[in-house]
Amino acid sequence: MAVDIRKGMPSTHLEREEFEKRFRQQFFDPVFDKVEAEIAKIAEIAWQSYDGYNKNPRKQRAGEGFADPDFELPVEWLAAREAIRQAEMRQKDPASPSRILIVNGSSRSDQTCPGEISKTWRLVQMCRELVAAEKDFEVEVLDLSLLASEADKRIFPCKACVSTAQPLCHWPCTCYPNFALGQVNDWMAEIYPKWVAAHGVMIVTPVNWYQAPSSLKLMIDRLVCADGGNSDPTTTKMKHVAPAKELELAGWPYPRHLAGRAFSVAVHGDAAGVENLRRILCDWMSDIGMIPCGHKSQFGAYVGYLEPYATSHKDLDEDTDFQEDVKNSAHALINGVKMLRKGELRQPDATLEESRPK
Repeated sequence: MAVDIRKGMPSTHLEREEFEKRFRQQFFDPVFDKVEAEIAKIAEIAWQSYDGYNKNPRKQRAGEGFADPDFELPVEWLAAREAIRQAEMRQKDPASPSRILIVNGSSRSDQTCPGEISKTWRLVQMCRELVAAEKDFEVEVLDLSLLASEADKRIFPCKACVSTAQPLCHWPCTCYPNFALGQVNDWMAEIYPKWVAAHGVMIVTPVNWYQAPSSLKLMIDRLVCADGGNSDPTTTKMKHVAPAKELELAGWPYPRHLAGRAFSVAVHGDAAGVENLRRILCDWMSDIGMIPCGHKSQFGAYVGYLEPYATSHKDLDEDTDFQEDVKNSAHALINGVKMLRKGELRQPDATLEESRPK
């Protein structure tokens, strides 16, 4: 089949005046007025980088293990790849402690304008204590609320490279950082190794308008490269479309980089949407080859159903059955990881080939 590349979207290139207007917004505070001359110089350099599209200005030879060892790859991508490699080695070491990653899916935090701790964070800490009390277990909390409360921490949106051709979606992602567009401090470079290092992952999250909170959804979308992603960007000369399409049409092996890890979820809401989100999260993690840990590991329910938001923490205090159900989801994951590491928990369809991998 001949490679077919479709074009036709409008240009997104900014003119100098609009670029500088946007660039200077970060210096809106009057405290920067005294360094106006320096800002003007930086703005000029930033324009040159943008106009010349210096996406990855620091590169080095890929080296051994790549299809094209002489091709130059971004140094920041090579560092992320090495962090993933180290995490994978720890995860596969039989002598290493069992490791569980607990994801706080709520964006709410008392460290910024919501002004109050989230119920999700309380549940996460409850589960963290359970895992920490287990012998030979380690627990790490991935707090996605930091996206809304910590300076210069970001998860940029997925660009859907996979929909152009699977090999164009690199593992880990090469879309960011993009220094030409100022898209830096992308947290995913640190998040990928956290998932890789885990033997089990628990997502604890509220429902936001019938769906996953935006912080959680950003991470999920950027984890697309963990399922079928290309770990050798030299094969596509970074982001060249034609060779990526040719590779896919020739037959792509679709490596599942997170397959075989156990998972559990705990979803809570106050009015609607819990069952939909619980099912979506379980379907997603099952789809990428992760292993559920039984019915009790997939929990979803309401806290203070249709009660005032202002008393929701009190509702959680009083709903001890709900708390126990969340704990059961964590206990099920702990038990699943124990079985997994003994070889007693396996994905029944792991050895089967998909007729149409996607």
